[in-house]
Amino acid sequence: MKVTVVGAGPAGLYFSLLYKKARPEADIVVYERNPFGATYGWGVVFSDRTLTSFREADYKTYIQIVDDFIIWDSIDISYRDQVLRCGGQVFSGIARKTLLSLLHERCVELGVTIEHERAVADVGGLSGDLIVAADGVRSVVRDAHADRFRPRFSSGRSRYIWFGTERTFDSFTFAFRANNDGFFQAHAYPFDGQMSTFIVECDQASWRGAGLDRGSEDESIAYCEELFAPELRGHSLRSNNSKWISFETLRNKSWHHDNVVLVGDAAHTAHFSIGSGTKLAMEDSIALVNALLVKDTMPAALSEYQLERKPRVERFQEAARQSQTYFENTRRYQHMEPLQFGFHLLSRSGRIDYDDLRLRDRHFVGAVDRWFTASVADTETTPAIAAPPTFAPLKLRTKTIPNRIAVRAERPEELGAAARSGAGLVLTGFVAVSAHARISPATPGIYTQKQGAEWQRALKTIAGTCVAITLGHSGARGATRARTDMVDVPLGPGEDWPLLASSDIAYTRRSQTPVAMDRDHMDDVTEDFVAAARLARAAGFDLLELHMGHGYLLGSFISPLTNQRTDSWGGAIKDRLRYPLEVLEAVRSEWPDELPVGVALNVSDWAPGGTTLPDAVAAAQALKEHGCDLIRVLAGQTTTAYSPRYDAYFLTHYADRLRNEAGIATLATGDITTVDHANTIVAGGRADLCLLRPL
Repeated sequence: MKVTVVGAGPAGLYFSLLYKKARPEADIVVYERNPFGATYGWGVVFSDRTLTSFREADYKTYIQIVDDFIIWDSIDISYRDQVLRCGGQVFSGIARKTLLSLLHERCVELGVTIEHERAVADVGGLSGDLIVAADGVRSVVRDAHADRFRPRFSSGRSRYIWFGTERTFDSFTFAFRANNDGFFQAHAYPFDGQMSTFIVECDQASWRGAGLDRGSEDESIAYCEELFAPELRGHSLRSNNSKWISFETLRNKSWHHDNVVLVGDAAHTAHFSIGSGTKLAMEDSIALVNALLVKDTMPAALSEYQLERKPRVERFQEAARQSQTYFENTRRYQHMEPLQFGFHLLSRSGRIDYDDLRLRDRHFVGAVDRWFTASVADTETTPAIAAPPTFAPLKLRTKTIPNRIAVRAERPEELGAAARSGAGLVLTGFVAVSAHARISPATPGIYTQKQGAEWQRALKTIAGTCVAITLGHSGARGATRARTDMVDVPLGPGEDWPLLASSDIAYTRRSQTPVAMDRDHMDDVTEDFVAAARLARAAGFDLLELHMGHGYLLGSFISPLTNQRTDSWGGAIKDRLRYPLEVLEAVRSEWPDELPVGVALNVSDWAPGGTTLPDAVAAAQALKEHGCDLIRVLAGQTTTAYSPRYDAYFLTHYADRLRNEAGIATLATGDITTVDHANTIVAGGRADLCLLRPL
């Protein structure tokens, strides 16, 4: 078989040597546009897990690479002139030039032909039974078949520049520096006994504020040397065609077409902050060779390769996206104390959580526990022993919630079991403020004295447990059958009742069209909320929550998808908030000042044209100013046309942003199923409470 490989980077060379070793009769030629020995960048990083796959793929190359490795087992975080160290982080570094030289020598030894300074101008002129596009993110081979591969690029919002330095770090080091120009960070790691990689990154505002957008290469070096002088310790920075750029994430719809296949950066990229680019490229090569060896035909082999690799890479890309988002917004976390800042950084991508870090370095996590306990106790004395963060109390106004776990109890009769779970906070399900506010005839309410007495009896059986009631009005989602049957199925004629909403938009095609509320409707509904709050206090609830999400009445005012008004209650976010804030103010005036009020808020509709995160931050700030103490983060369900994104922390980054931008306590929701998840969220300052979903 004749194989043509375009690109002599790690992906192209590693594929070539692996396939030539497995199929010595194969005729493999590699075309590389650069001269031999020319390479950009400094060092590359591998985890211990990656090395196992290298050992199994080609032991000789593995030994040669390992012999040149610099190995470290800790991460240092330099922040506010403190250095925090977390051990158990085993990584290895090697010079990119050394790695390429080793792979090149092994290719030559096995009989692979490598032609340097051979640029491919005419892709149509390439011949071979298989053409491997390993020519990087700007792949000419891929772009010649762009309609088949369907590449998609997304640019990052920060700027970064890649340097080297003769300061040999003994760990992977993150350094953060603030000055009058902005906030900057460096990613540094050793890759041989004499040099280290030193990447400087900052947001656009800091980059421009420092004049780096118009400075020369020498001016950039001088600025960064002065800024990170404590970390460089008198050493200089070196450039290798270094430029300030934005990271581009690449995804391809397909990774193969006819006899052409993509590997490495031609197929995908992942942000450098998780150190996976070269790893992913070489693992692509392993997977492609394995597929070619086990499948009888080329189409079957290339399909097998894509099916095996693409989902794995996409998981890495999602982790890299989370990490990239963190580094694009580090300014948001400047208020955090060093230990919390460091924990937040280490757990940023979702791949490492509280339990992982405890296994790797129990001393670091123990320090986080002790700091957290001292911080909530409002004392300068740090305890010698402390429980994990989820067991620390949370004080909202005068009410102390004994721990950071919340659970749900939909109805009065379910409160007892929920209280026995040990959770610090029990939240009711949606409780209607009037008969017309119900979702279905089965929806619990608190608009009569009898209902109030029923809730009161249930609460008396669980004295000592903090319980919150969620008051809501169904809006356009009312008058439906019980959700034990189906969701949002309207009641039949004679069973239903009139509906109200911000605009006359039916929730589903079969749903009743609601009446767009006028001033009289608003006054009536506000009074319903106030009366319900009065009954809730008499019943003995500790916290009151207003539901402003999921397409219900108050949420329908906030979302531009459901608020189509042209009067003073529609338009910009500040106007869409007017009526919900009016209800909050009225309820706050009725509810005891010493007890907290929360809001369940949609921070995203997961639909085009819906609520944006900046809108949600603005809403959170306004809610805080009007007396809200806690926001429970929700998303989706504003309309039926929403596309959710699910993972273990799928709503946590919303809670994180509201907490750290709007400065308000948040309750994280989503697929939080373990105390480990909750510890990761709370210790990192992403939320103050976590709603645990029972398994």
